[in-house]
Amino acid sequence: MRAGHRGTGPGAITPDGCAVELYSRLPVGAEPEIIAGAVPTGAHILELGSGVGRMTHPLLERGFTVTAVDESAEMLEHVRGARTIRGPIEDLDLGETFDVVLLASFLVHNADLEVRRGMLRACARHVAEGGCVLIQREGGGYHGDLPRERTGRGDSGEFTVRIVSSEPVAEGVHSVHAEYEFPDATWTQTFRSRPLTREQFEEALREAGLRVDRYLTEDRTWVRAVPVTG
Repeated sequence: MRAGHRGTGPGAITPDGCAVELYSRLPVGAEPEIIAGAVPTGAHILELGSGVGRMTHPLLERGFTVTAVDESAEMLEHVRGARTIRGPIEDLDLGETFDVVLLASFLVHNADLEVRRGMLRACARHVAEGGCVLIQREGGGYHGDLPRERTGRGDSGEFTVRIVSSEPVAEGVHSVHAEYEFPDATWTQTFRSRPLTREQFEEALREAGLRVDRYLTEDRTWVRAVPVTG
């Protein structure tokens, strides 16, 4: 388990505290529609941090080709219909490029600055000329107004996701504790996150040779970035 990360509940737990069975139960939200509306039809997508394929499978259903990357073999066992690659994102160098590189799940907020830099450099390294990088950011109030919760329904019935706390633990780093309740099981996850202002986020992109092309949602949680040229 990574320092500052832990998870509890049934089944396998990844090094960052994610429960594999939990993520196989959680339904996907509006993300596939957001992605599909920002990229060419039939694009080849490199999905960094695919997990169990919650977004992979809807993207495949929409006619995209997907290469799914995750460091967890247990997560990748759930991915169907996509090429899968196991390994850390920050070290990835496939020697090929893709129409779209996808970095979702707030991975850009990794608490380790070098890991974040490595992830963004991997995005820039794998995007084709004329392609784009899609990044999901935390919402502006993610670390405030806590605790908060939302409910939903998946194949396993109704569930509650609760962000219990977010406490500063180092300069610019918060420890976040979340709970996930289903009728038959409960999981928790504690992980570290580095909140980024819009200015800090855009500077991190520039450092990796990327720039914002446009924000895709009103809350600016989804971003289309492109390589810096010239």
